[in-house]
Amino acid sequence: MSKGLKIVTIGGGSSYTPELIEGFIKRYESLPIRELWLVDIEAGKEKLEIVGDLAKRMVKKAGLPIEVHLTLDRRKALRDADFVTTQFRVGLLAARAKDERIPLKYDVIGQETNGPGGLLKGLRTIPVILGIVKDMEELCPDAWLINFTNPAGMVTEAVLRHSNWTKIVGLCNVPIGIRMGIAKLLEVEPERVFVDFAGLNHMVFGLQVYLDGNDVTNEVIEKMCEPKSGMTMKNIADIGWEPEFLKALGAIPCPYHRYYYKTDQMLANEKEDAATNGTRAEVVQKLEEELFELYKDPDLEIKPPQLEKRGGAYYSDAACSLIESMYNDRRDIQPVNTINNGAIASIPNESAVEVNCVITKEGPKPVAVGDLPVATRGLVQQIKSFERVAAEAAVTGDYNTALLAMTINPLVPSDKVAKEILDEMLEAHKEHLPQFFGDAVLA
Repeated sequence: MSKGLKIVTIGGGSSYTPELIEGFIKRYESLPIRELWLVDIEAGKEKLEIVGDLAKRMVKKAGLPIEVHLTLDRRKALRDADFVTTQFRVGLLAARAKDERIPLKYDVIGQETNGPGGLLKGLRTIPVILGIVKDMEELCPDAWLINFTNPAGMVTEAVLRHSNWTKIVGLCNVPIGIRMGIAKLLEVEPERVFVDFAGLNHMVFGLQVYLDGNDVTNEVIEKMCEPKSGMTMKNIADIGWEPEFLKALGAIPCPYHRYYYKTDQMLANEKEDAATNGTRAEVVQKLEEELFELYKDPDLEIKPPQLEKRGGAYYSDAACSLIESMYNDRRDIQPVNTINNGAIASIPNESAVEVNCVITKEGPKPVAVGDLPVATRGLVQQIKSFERVAAEAAVTGDYNTALLAMTINPLVPSDKVAKEILDEMLEAHKEHLPQFFGDAVLA
């Protein structure tokens, strides 16, 4: 590929894009990008232009021959692409705010990727992703789709089950955040820490932790039992674990597990936040306004440090590392969402899982972990059932299937409450759910 690579980013007007650009600039010697296409929709045009101009200034400052193109024409951008990354939000942050606020009225967790909010985000997102895949089949059949649009696990599941496209890798910043958090707890450099990850997106466990090749899992669990250990994310309250529970679990939970193991406290915390500071989406809206004001500055030529407050730290760096490893056939180990193929014994082979993989130019090769520990297995299987039923609902637009998905989610207490929440949320998101309202599915 001496001509250089063509990379397309759908959702190019995202506030995360400068981090992506920084990652590509940093790796230019081993990842020679010729063209970078930033794609968005009409509603995101202004943000695309602001971010695109910053991207061009960053590339110019680095003195690299990368052409940055901005377009609202997805098909034009996709032609002959080598890699396509997706980082969009159907309905923008206003939709996320509804996902977070409406369930709270029913005393149910309102969260972007878990519970009712995760279901509705999947219902809005999956038809759009499948439309992108359809375009890719025609315009860039050899490209890899690197998806970090949430809910990343459900989206990967939907593509694997409801299309003919297999060249998809789902990506999340949670595993890298966990590794960084563990390094901080142990007061060592992150490169010295290795974690055996297995589970699902936002439902992943660190089964073993190694420092310089030595098992330090119990030591890490001890440190995580201390109050305010800091092992969380910007968008998830740092509510401490019961030490006896963590020690009995014998594995490292991810920050999102708090919604399942500490539901009452997380719900109370969310309700208080919503009443005082606003939901996370509303907080992020303010943060984004500040970021885009910074991005407009014609003298800004770097990713501003304020971006780290946004909550998606390491996302773009993880994406750039993944693409660089695939392009160069590095065969290093990275945790990603991919087809299970027997890696986790208690999950169907054809399902998407989040697990350590050897990264090759032919894609990720999952590292087999065998069965999950009995204490974690049931919850992971229940969430996988939810993801599968939710993906089917997104594709078919069938109300009963959507209700089934809502009801089997462990954060929803009954079929009655599930129906009440679903009815209100479908109506609230009607504009972005044509498959449920008798219209053609979005492409």
